[in-house]
Formats: sequence, structure tokens, C-alpha cells
Amino acid sequence: MSHAVPQLAVQDLAAFVAAQSPAEVLLLDVREAWELQTARLDLPGVRTLHIPMATLPARLHELDRGQTILCLCHHGARSHQCTAFLLRHGFDAAHNVSGGIDAWSRQIDPSVPRY
Repeated sequence: MSHAVPQLAVQDLAAFVAAQSPAEVLLLDVREAWELQTARLDLPGVRTLHIPMATLPARLHELDRGQTILCLCHHGARSHQCTAFLLRHGFDAAHNVSGGIDAWSRQIDPSVPRY
């Protein structure tokens, strides 16, 4: 069964998190370690977990199916694939951060380095 992948624009992240308890939200960063060292997105009160895309299937047990998961990558393509993967595996509250950290840097916080 195919699921439509819910998209969340960077402009809507703060309001989305504020509408829930931040403790119920997980920012899942699926970029590579070097990318995380170059630029990171910190949302107040939201836990970030770094699981590179290639290791996600093996680390699925680290995630809570009841939690809202926001998938993040550089431009939104890898995180889109990871969100679809999560939805197929019963993570019904998974969302893709469209545009990724690059959109965050361009539209929200220019202090986050672009690469």
C-alpha cells in the first residue's frame, strides 16, 4: 500500500512543533556525519537523532512508532525517501521537512551554513 508522504515546509516547523508537546516530536536527521558537522538544525525542546539514510533500516528499533517524526536532509530528497520508508513500517506520524536544511538556511536562519 502506498502512502502519500506528508510534507512540512520550513516556515511551518515552529508552529507545527508548538501545536504539540515538543517532547512528542523527534527531528530525524538522515544526512551523513560530515553534513551534520557542517550545519545543524536545532528546534527548541525537540530532540534530534542522527541516523544516516543508509543505516535507517538497521536502526528502526531506535524509533518510537507513536512519536511524531520530522525527517530532515540537505534538500528534502533523502528525507522524503526515509519518510516514505517509515510510513511503510507503521510510523504513521512521519513527515518530510521539504527543502531540507538548505531551505531552513535560505528562508529562516541565515546563520546556518549552506553547503
